[in-house]
Amino acid sequence: MKIIAADVFVTSPSRNFVTLRITTEDGATGIGDATLNGRELAVAAYLREHVAQLLIGKDPHRIEDTWQFLYRSAYWRRGPVTMAAIAAVDMALWDIKGKLAGMPVYQLLGGASRNGLRAYGHASGSDIESLFDSVREHLELGYKSIRIQTAVPGIKAVYGVAAQAQASGERYDYEPAGRGAFPQEEDWDTRAYLRHLPGVFEAVRNEFGPEIPLLHDGHHRMTPIQAAKLGKALEPYDLFWLEDCTPAENQEGLRLVRQHTTTPLAIGEIFNTVWDYQTLIKEQLIDYVRAASTHFGGISPLKKVMDFAAQYQIKSGFHGPTDISPVGFAAQLHVGLAIHNYGIQEYMQHSARTNEVFEQSMTFVDGYLHPGDNPGIGVEFNEEAAKAYPYQQAYLPYNRLVDGTVHDW
Repeated sequence: MKIIAADVFVTSPSRNFVTLRITTEDGATGIGDATLNGRELAVAAYLREHVAQLLIGKDPHRIEDTWQFLYRSAYWRRGPVTMAAIAAVDMALWDIKGKLAGMPVYQLLGGASRNGLRAYGHASGSDIESLFDSVREHLELGYKSIRIQTAVPGIKAVYGVAAQAQASGERYDYEPAGRGAFPQEEDWDTRAYLRHLPGVFEAVRNEFGPEIPLLHDGHHRMTPIQAAKLGKALEPYDLFWLEDCTPAENQEGLRLVRQHTTTPLAIGEIFNTVWDYQTLIKEQLIDYVRAASTHFGGISPLKKVMDFAAQYQIKSGFHGPTDISPVGFAAQLHVGLAIHNYGIQEYMQHSARTNEVFEQSMTFVDGYLHPGDNPGIGVEFNEEAAKAYPYQQAYLPYNRLVDGTVHDW
């Protein structure tokens, strides 16, 4: 069997997605997610101009060999564009293999290690009362674990607060990539954030009790000592995790954080390869792996990094906002269902338009996700529906401090 076509689609139902479809000579097809938020066309060009022709004539069953060929033959390794492109190929080949075997991908990875995948949702508010309302709404939707994000007095726009206006004036809604030719500028004040956040978690615990697992995302905005201070301040509120407390490029910084707090740490949504995790896992500087299959090279390396993490009792916490298409999200669910050291899955629900373009077998019932038992990944790409939603240029925002310095967003 040989590959005869590799087609790339860019569509924008609510936000931009890049999808690869691989076709074999007997008509089998597989799809993969190559979305890179704010740089989508770079990955689409990488696939169309440099990768697609390399796949023609290849055996679709040789997934590992194809992955290694695309990674090593380019010479210039790693990076988000390269790894998103490789991820799409890897997912599409697993999709084909599952369809030909008549099995969902998780069965090919060793079968299910659990009945469903615990998920967490995103609650937020511009004040305590609206935050409480958001928590209640997510509990009613079935979520049993909740991420808590809040507005901070004195800061105009804070990442992750749905009801807060963006710099563009539009509703944030966890869709921070603003349409237009230039990213929106937002403001930031770390000291104000550190003063405000512990009181928010105290209020949430007082209102909802000690049982609900609570999470928080620092979004890379703190120095290691600031992150250590926050982790220690949040210890009385028993967080499930503190995510991206400091930029993880400085991996030694996590040693300092570990010295000062027992709050569990989750890191890695912007990582591209297993090598980014080498020190963090080996030295047990984190508790949860936040990698996304779409930005990490696909299903194959995601399974490998979790096998490595299992030796150190580190669990999964895969990245799952709506900038991961339903294809990439389903790929993560198959890995999560199969591995032993599963932790939790971030789950932001896609829009009705996105679900029209990407037809899914996935279910979310009583707080648990399941990829479904359709052969392959369990997502089909509706090319005709996608044509109604052409690409629209969009950028994530960026931050400046009060003195005008560009800061981590």
